[in-house]
Amino acid sequence: MVVRTPKISEAMAEHIEKLILEGVLRPGERLAPERELAEKLEISRPSLREALEILESRGLLVSDRSGTFVAQFLSPLFRPLATLLQDKPRVTADYFEFRRIQEAHAARFAAMRATDVDRQAIRQCVERMKKAHRLEDPTQEGDADVDLHLLIYEASHNVVLLHVMRALADLLRNNIFYGRAQLYLREGVRDHLLEQHLALAQAVIAGKAKEAEAAAAEHIRFTFETVEEIRRDGLRLETSLSRVNRSDLLAGK
Repeated sequence: MVVRTPKISEAMAEHIEKLILEGVLRPGERLAPERELAEKLEISRPSLREALEILESRGLLVSDRSGTFVAQFLSPLFRPLATLLQDKPRVTADYFEFRRIQEAHAARFAAMRATDVDRQAIRQCVERMKKAHRLEDPTQEGDADVDLHLLIYEASHNVVLLHVMRALADLLRNNIFYGRAQLYLREGVRDHLLEQHLALAQAVIAGKAKEAEAAAAEHIRFTFETVEEIRRDGLRLETSLSRVNRSDLLAGK
């Protein structure tokens, strides 16, 4: 039996694919220019070019005049889903129910599996979150919020969970499920969210799996209940305004 030795380009394609699978290379990120990348990977440019072509044929990379990028391979699937899900109260409830299950598991796994590199990344994100909190910048704080959860998914070292939740995080950043700015502008909520994020991060960093799981579940519960309160308040205001403006709809008024 003849054992076929993979070509250098095939081996390099497998290496880059593994980096994409493990989340090291993220959807939308641009790779270094061909010459620079070939030098870093210690491979000839023709072999590298062939490796990249293999990955493009698999739909994992895309190229244009500005360079080569990791494909947004889940985004095309989620775009029509985003349209279907947007601004629907039931969907928001179902989203948080899903998040509560996944976040709890991810936090537990992260506490059990996080490396020193993972823990350092979480610490740095927490510091960024604290800085944004002091600046009272809801946009920066909200972005740090999403980033912290993504780092916990990464630290869980479950690649399926990581890629699915990354795609959902993109929808969250685009306010598909609820308005994040409204959440951070609600009185008292910012402080409470910061406390919860700190408790979650500290439990993961300390390797306390049960505490991390409980902190994640409680955080999602609180966020959902707050979002629901905001939604109900908005409906009440809408009803009140309709009553005030009812004369516009009546004859002779």
